[in-house]
Amino acid sequence: MDHRAFIKSLSQEQRRELTTKSNSAGLIHLVLYIVALIVAGSIIYLELPFWQIALPLHGALIVFLFTLMHEVIHRTVFEKRWANDAVAWLCGIIIILPPAWFRYFHFAHHRHTQDPDNDPELASPKPETTWQYWKHISGIPIWVGQVKTLFTNALSSPEYDYVPDAGRADLKMEARVMLTLYGLAGMISVIFISKVLIWLWIIPALIGQPLLRFYLLAEHGRCAFVANMFENSRTTFTNRIVRFIAWNMPYHSEHHALPTVPFHKLPEFHRLTAEHLKETEQGYARFNSEYISSLERR
Repeated sequence: MDHRAFIKSLSQEQRRELTTKSNSAGLIHLVLYIVALIVAGSIIYLELPFWQIALPLHGALIVFLFTLMHEVIHRTVFEKRWANDAVAWLCGIIIILPPAWFRYFHFAHHRHTQDPDNDPELASPKPETTWQYWKHISGIPIWVGQVKTLFTNALSSPEYDYVPDAGRADLKMEARVMLTLYGLAGMISVIFISKVLIWLWIIPALIGQPLLRFYLLAEHGRCAFVANMFENSRTTFTNRIVRFIAWNMPYHSEHHALPTVPFHKLPEFHRLTAEHLKETEQGYARFNSEYISSLERR
């Protein structure tokens, strides 16, 4: 059974239950996430014993805001649209990813998942050599790409296939606002000779990005170029900590099968879909180890 047939087999009551949003679930998860960021950041800022160990943890929490941003652009974390959009903006500023642009990009990815001709994620091919793998995992290409996107949107009117003409002006304004905020933050840091941004944002984010690349590669890497979401996306079984910081996105096949299911309902949805999933893996370390092995064999 492919994902379309499976979704049709659900009763209206099941679909209603699975797609019910919850402000309390979203807020509790968000508060716990922010507390973790504050604790790790405080250890670094106060230079408490072994503060260097907190750097990768803080960095992981920063870059994994991408998974929160992913959820709020689907507007499933909170019941109100404005709450989702506000969090999307905050996350976008922190991880240098324009939220409106990313919404267009990501929705095109959902419409054309693993379609070589139309999925914008496939515009940047997955690593096919060991060198390409480590370059990808370093996170350098993604930072370069995101900064380039930001400046391109701010300084020109790029014609993305997945962005309607009416949305281009909004993308330009969004990028210019973000660049202005970064400029102001940089000026304040220079004026007050502050290293806060460097030690609590830039360095941790650079350290944390490889962890996000390590995680994201499993979502569609080595998956089939077919329309069935149970086959072109991978669910990775992992521990509660990873599921927490990734907002349950390890249940990725489930998310693609029915994107309107909120993050807190994905474990329940997984129990329904489990027997139909074609691509699963027991952990991210195992996936990446096998990925590297496949490259070495080539």
